[in-house]
Amino acid sequence: MNDDIERIERLLALILIEALKNSSQKEKVWKLNQAGFSNIEIAELLDTKPAVIATNIYEYKKSKKNKKS
Repeated sequence: MNDDIERIERLLALILIEALKNSSQKEKVWKLNQAGFSNIEIAELLDTKPAVIATNIYEYKKSKKNKKS
């Protein structure tokens, strides 16, 4: 049962990534993060490192905060 749930989560993530194929990596990372995926999971999906994901999330939050000011 747990394997089925994980498979469904991965399929949904792939659908989201496909829907965002013309978006930046930061946008993809942010959407996956908002969907509840961890940095490690996002890194695996986007074939990069968790540190890159953490940086993308930080920069995305910072850019949104600066736009509010």
